[in-house]
Formats: sequence, C-alpha cells, structure tokens
Amino acid sequence: MKSFVLRNRTLIQSSAGLLVIFVAAILLSPTDLRTDEVLFLKADNLTNMLRVSAPVAIIALGMTLVILTGGIDLSVGSTLAFCSVVAALGLSEWNLGIFAAILLAILAGGAVGLLNGSLIAWLKVQPFVITLASMIGVRGLTRWLSNNQNIQLRTAGEVAVRFFEFFSQKTVMIGLFVLLAAVFALLLSGTVFGRYVRALGDNAKASVYAGLPIKRVQIAVYTLTGLLAGLAGVLTCARTTTGNPNDGIAAELDVIAVVVIGGTSLAGGRGSIVGTVIGALIIAILVNILGLRNVGANEQLMLKAVIIVVAVVMQHQRTSS
Repeated sequence: MKSFVLRNRTLIQSSAGLLVIFVAAILLSPTDLRTDEVLFLKADNLTNMLRVSAPVAIIALGMTLVILTGGIDLSVGSTLAFCSVVAALGLSEWNLGIFAAILLAILAGGAVGLLNGSLIAWLKVQPFVITLASMIGVRGLTRWLSNNQNIQLRTAGEVAVRFFEFFSQKTVMIGLFVLLAAVFALLLSGTVFGRYVRALGDNAKASVYAGLPIKRVQIAVYTLTGLLAGLAGVLTCARTTTGNPNDGIAAELDVIAVVVIGGTSLAGGRGSIVGTVIGALIIAILVNILGLRNVGANEQLMLKAVIIVVAVVMQHQRTSS
C-alpha cells in the first residue's frame, strides 16, 4: 500500500486538488433565485463547462508529450487560430467540401508542429525560442490570410453550417476528448514510443548514447501537438461559427497550466495523461466558477499564474524529497 501511494503520489495530490476545487466551486457558486438551485451544479452548466474547455484540454494531451521530452510549445494558441481561420476560409471562400476543409485545417496544424519539431531536432535550438518565433509568425500569417477580419460560416451554405453545429454539440466535443485521452494514455503507457518520450525527458544524453531515435521522437511529439491544435481550431470554429484570427491568444498558458497542474514535470520525464485530464478539469472548474462570480478576465489570468507557481513549487518539493 505504501509503495502504491509513493508511486502515485502526484496523481493522488492532483485528485485531491480536484476534489477541493469542486467542493469550493459548490460553496462559492451563486444560486438560481427562482429555484434556489446551485448554478454550478446545473447539468447545462457542467456540460457547457466541459464543452468550452475541450479545445484547450485536447491540445494539452499533445503538450503533455512535449513537456515529457523536456520541451515546450508556445505556438499552440496561434496554431489554433490559424486552423480555425483555414477551416472557415475553406468552407466560405475556397469552396472546399466540408471534410476537405476540416482535413486541411488539421493538417495545417500538423505542418506547424512538424516545422517546430524539425527545427528543434535538427538545429538543436531551444524549444522556447523556436516555438516563440512560431507563435509570432503564425499569428501574423493568420491575420494576413483573414485580413484581420472574422470569417463567418454563414456564407458557407446550409449543409456546412448544420454539420459544424453538430460538430460543436456538447456530447460530440466531450466524447472526442475522452476518446483522444484514452488513445494518448495508451500511446504513452503501452508503446515503445511512450517509453522513448519518457527516456528523452529523463536523460537526453543517455538516450543519445543508447541509440534511441531522439530526432524522430522530438519531431513526432511536436507534430502530434500541432495536429491536436488544428483539431481544436476546427472545434472552436464550429462552436463560434466563425474563424477568428484573434482566437487562442494566451491559450498556450492555459494548456501549460493544465499539464503542470496535472503533475507533469516541466523538467521532463515525469507525468501522465490521467494527470492532464485531472488538470483540465481543475482549470475548467476554476474558469467556470470565476465566470459565475463575474470575476474579470484580468483577475482570472492573475489567479491562474498563482496556481501555476504553486504547482511548480509543489513539484520541486516532491523532487527534492
């Protein structure tokens, strides 16, 4: 029993944090003046909370792999906006079919990730520098493509609009995240690739000496993250029926917060998809209850920053002990 607790200490602490914030949300939630029902616990509120948080949670699955290798990807917010605009343009102006537009948008995200991973692997430049440049460049490309204007889906035709409305339903978005989380959990814990990811984060030099395909692993994790950011862009476009070039600003901070709060070490090598799912739920509940309490966006950012610092400090203490 003791060994089980020690092995899963991070997950247990994350789960305890989820329970605490869930109870706090119930206590802090306003009530419906007509029915005296706790607004936070309403089924519509809970499902909408999960739906709105799905894009960030989906990207966080890929970011978990990136951070496990000891890397970081700051470009995911810009990639989300880029792919949202590509999907909207594909349907409304480029006259692509529905599936072609969606595929193009997701592949566009994969291309950004592939570029990031290739530059990091072959040029041996710090991921922070490469993905920061990518974040700026992709945001500029997105605004250029859209003339810095929102691209409305209403001009794409009734069939396309209805399909995107279906794609944005709560059950579809939540179910898609659950499916992807299961796939990535299996990928990380049950495949050779997953072991390579952890090995690279644990000790990069030893991985090189052991002959592991380091470059391919790095390229793969960034490409996967780009593909997930592309999917998140499509989902965002579906939910808002708009390709907005300013979507996803600071989304990378939310994604990193989800991963870190879920227990993945920023130093690499330690973490899990289950932890990331827990982190996504914690952030979703936090954002939801702050919204119900009418807390401003700036105050929310400051609180998220505090939570990230606390999570990193707790990680450092666990490592030291």
